[in-house]
Amino acid sequence: MTRSTPRVALVTCQEIRESGYDRDLPVLADAVRKAKAGGAGADVAVVSWDDPDVEWGGFDLALIRSTWDYSWRPAEFLAWADRCGAATALANPPEVVRWNADKRYLGDLAAAGVPVVDTRYLAPGDPADPAGLPTDREFVVKPTSGAGARYAARYTPEEHGTAVRHLERMHAEGLTAMVQPYVRSIDTAGERALVFFGGRFLHAIRKGAVLEPGTAFDDDKVPHPNLRTWQPSPAELAVAERALAAVPGAPELLYARVDLVDGDDGTPRVMELELVEPNLFLFLHEASVPVVAEAVVAEAAGRAALR
Repeated sequence: MTRSTPRVALVTCQEIRESGYDRDLPVLADAVRKAKAGGAGADVAVVSWDDPDVEWGGFDLALIRSTWDYSWRPAEFLAWADRCGAATALANPPEVVRWNADKRYLGDLAAAGVPVVDTRYLAPGDPADPAGLPTDREFVVKPTSGAGARYAARYTPEEHGTAVRHLERMHAEGLTAMVQPYVRSIDTAGERALVFFGGRFLHAIRKGAVLEPGTAFDDDKVPHPNLRTWQPSPAELAVAERALAAVPGAPELLYARVDLVDGDDGTPRVMELELVEPNLFLFLHEASVPVVAEAVVAEAAGRAALR
């Protein structure tokens, strides 16, 4: 027996519900309530992922949005994704969430031939040796599980000692570190984020450099400075589509964001592939709101028909 009106959970976290920091969330909730994709409306609830009172099986679709505290509690979040995915349709699916929650996925993309930013990984127990850090250019140290540039910093070769202490601090907290060359083009061309929804390109944004020289790893950063809309080049679209095609198991992705930078040769490279809780920047692309809402309602209605 199916419901006449599908139910959708827009999943966030308590901090965001209290602060209102996710500007897209109330707009999207209202648009989903009003959408009439396929003649069906949708009932919407905005809920926190770790709320013990939520009955996930009462929803036809749980759409992860601003669960932006998950990187502080990754084991709990992944366990929740498994439970939620067993009770209802979770977007994106639990296996995608698990793979994408750890940035070692960049190694999988590189192995599949996708151009990515060169990355080295140092797990707890690996030596935090300055000899293993770049000596000819600036570099970045950050955790493989993080959000909003948490625990990320930019160093010059002369700052190896500080970088080693940064690595030691992360290892002491059980975090695996990733070391990347600082991509110089970010300071001039910025970073571009290409958003896909319902399997199709939706829109793109450009942002400036997040990591300023001399900013300590434990200082707060502005995660999306100097935001503006962006029209991606054919080369950028091609790299983004290659990255999405390389996700293990070729799963159906309701949403995705591919963050790109220009390598030293001027060609696009993947900085991050965001499949868990990416900011979609709908506030910069208001025309995309009904497109996303109708796709969400259509997905929920399709899932409801199968229950």
